[in-house]
Amino acid sequence: MMRGFIFIRLSAVFIVLIAGIIGIGLGISIAETGNIESTENYIDLNPALPTRLLDGTGDLITEFSADEKRELIALSELPRHLILAVLAREDPDFYNHRGFSLRAISRAAYGQITGRTLGGGSTITQQVAGTLYTDRTEKTISRKVKELWWALQMERRYTKNEILEIYLNQMIMGPGTYGVEAASKYFFNHSARELTLAESAVLVVQLSSPTKYNPIINPNEAMDRQRSVLDKMVELGFATKEEADISFEEYWASYDPTRLGLSTYFAREDKAPWFSEYIRRELDKLMYGEMDYYRDGYIVRTTLDLRFQQLAEAEMAEGIAKANSMYKSSSGYGTSRAERVYVPLANMLTLVFNIEGVFAATENQNEIKAANKYGRDLNPTVDLLSLVFDVPELKPMTAASYRRLKSYTEESLVEGALIVLENNTGQIKVIIGGSQYNETNQLIRATQAKVMPGSAFKPLYYSAAIDSRKFTMATLIYDAPVVFYAATGEAYVPNNYQGTWRGPVLLYEALGLSLNIPSLKILDGIGFDAAIDRSAALLDVTEPADKARTFPRVYPLGLGIIGVSPLSMARAFAIFANQGRAVTPYAIKTVEDRDGRILINYEQDIRQKEDGTAIQVISPQNAYIMTRLGAKAIEMGTLAFGSGYGAKLNVKDDKGVTYRIPAGGKTGTTQNWSDAWTVGYTPYYTIAIWFGFDKGGNSLGMNVSGATLAGPIWGNLMQEYNQGLPRRDFPRPGGVVDATVCRASGLLPNSACPGGITLTFLAGTVPEDHCDQHGVGRNYMSSDDIGMPVIPEALRYLFEGSTMNFSPEDPDIPFHYDPIWD
Repeated sequence: MMRGFIFIRLSAVFIVLIAGIIGIGLGISIAETGNIESTENYIDLNPALPTRLLDGTGDLITEFSADEKRELIALSELPRHLILAVLAREDPDFYNHRGFSLRAISRAAYGQITGRTLGGGSTITQQVAGTLYTDRTEKTISRKVKELWWALQMERRYTKNEILEIYLNQMIMGPGTYGVEAASKYFFNHSARELTLAESAVLVVQLSSPTKYNPIINPNEAMDRQRSVLDKMVELGFATKEEADISFEEYWASYDPTRLGLSTYFAREDKAPWFSEYIRRELDKLMYGEMDYYRDGYIVRTTLDLRFQQLAEAEMAEGIAKANSMYKSSSGYGTSRAERVYVPLANMLTLVFNIEGVFAATENQNEIKAANKYGRDLNPTVDLLSLVFDVPELKPMTAASYRRLKSYTEESLVEGALIVLENNTGQIKVIIGGSQYNETNQLIRATQAKVMPGSAFKPLYYSAAIDSRKFTMATLIYDAPVVFYAATGEAYVPNNYQGTWRGPVLLYEALGLSLNIPSLKILDGIGFDAAIDRSAALLDVTEPADKARTFPRVYPLGLGIIGVSPLSMARAFAIFANQGRAVTPYAIKTVEDRDGRILINYEQDIRQKEDGTAIQVISPQNAYIMTRLGAKAIEMGTLAFGSGYGAKLNVKDDKGVTYRIPAGGKTGTTQNWSDAWTVGYTPYYTIAIWFGFDKGGNSLGMNVSGATLAGPIWGNLMQEYNQGLPRRDFPRPGGVVDATVCRASGLLPNSACPGGITLTFLAGTVPEDHCDQHGVGRNYMSSDDIGMPVIPEALRYLFEGSTMNFSPEDPDIPFHYDPIWD
């Protein structure tokens, strides 16, 4: 009896406690709901803080500020197709559910479990609730529960239209840009009230990733997602296929990427704007739209060296200015001479012989000059006046002029790019993406441009040649005119830089002096498979489809006709410097939240991935010999001038003692002098430098090459970057040997040889025969003789062979001639 009474009393107490807890919870919930009901403003539980970018030593680079660009607009003022685009992309059942969708949550959960991208599980209401009341960087179940709870409260408080209006005014949709009205003005220079169907689709995809799908920075990605939104709208009956197709075509036919809106992002103080923009894009990839780096107050620790960056910016600014001056001088001379001599002559002939149409030459040139003058100086004023006085009829004209000016600039303005890697870590120390980073110049050419490397590409397949053991630093190759035949039977006749030939040369001379004929004979000797496989490995081109697209199986491949970025070239050469080990370039070390918690530790991820030992891309022995070959370019080749004939590599170590730091590298100048490169390294750093045009077709000028333009900048920076560091050399691995050979024949010297040179060989590849050019038994004719030398049978394929018979006058052979490369 007593026990039953005690049990009843305990049960009552327990029930009261539970009821109390529930009551308190309900009270808090009601109070919070009351807070929602008592305010018509958006609630922000965390004060906005800027994200701070720090360099490798902790110095501030810049801040991504919370001084946001936002303009509120009523839902009733927005075009219907914008609202339908949002619903199609984000939440087609928005007007039917109560704030959440079990089907969407299940789909998202299944995607997380299986590692597949099946779309998000949050409704529009949940996205608003998560943005306003939770920390969306927190990847926990409790955060999702809070988000769901707040979504339910919002559904109780607001109508569907009010929630949608909050959503369209609150979400980030561009750099420092929030809401559809500000985003529309940023991307399209007009109000969201005027959005077309295609423009609406572009804005909608910004909701998931405002950098990845930015139509200015990544037009191809934006186009793909825009098309998917339009297709979804057609599928749901929100638009007809004809409407979607017409709007899509009109958008891409008329959209001008130079017409960017302004935001506080471009007005901020920034000590390294190109590097900061690269970081911003990397953050967007890593955070995938879940974190707002304009408001959430992150600390991003980067790999940048501000001192290095500022030195490089000064050098590149001078180099770009010099290149443009030389280009204008060389192109202007031809134009002025034509106008001064040939146009008057043509006009005279027109008058004498009454030839119609020729006299118009001067008028046409004046028209072109006037059009260029208008585009540069007058069109911006006309565009501004059209906005001030609301004359929309002028917009198509000003937009067309901007497009013409942009095309002219891409074809006639010399740009440049530079990137610096730390060899043993892969840290990116410097990024320069072009002349000046601004609203109209955002292509980070150091990482995004796909340009021809010219002869700077040659070391990549020379590496395969060394491993084939058919070739050594001392292999004798004949440099003379020759014809190569493709598999199709087409004849290909390359030429050397400046159209000269040197006769018999050793392999190290062929690379150091950038001789094309011997290099193509090496390519022919190892075959396309070996050359492409090695080049792809060094450039980190791993997918078979990408390899096939990047490396054409034609002989001009050996002269660098592929498209690569300066970052890829720097990575390839850094592998030579890093004893053949893989180099993974990265710029972000860690990302911390406002409380100092590390959210992303990219540096640690890379180290764990390598597991203490980086992947060996090439052998240490191969890397060492390639470095010895690269050193020859500095000692006696195309990089001698840029290095000050070695003087710029004289640096002081950490003890103040001057020594010559070892280095290797290669220059490159593409066909018609369109691109100028230098890529080179010391034991510490690799620098890749490029100059050229955003659109091909123009020439930098016959006096401009990688050796004369990019080379000196490389030398100047290497002298600065390597000062005060501990003395370091490239480690010499086992399995390589040094041997002295005859400078002329590449064989072991005899007593009659006039001089020898010590070169490095893979073990087992040192020549065994003695020189046959000097003394008794020589096979080569004297300098008084004419004709080809007598070649040992084992090496005959290097000089003759069925693929290299010189017969350009054969009328049955398709003939292709490449003029001059470096």
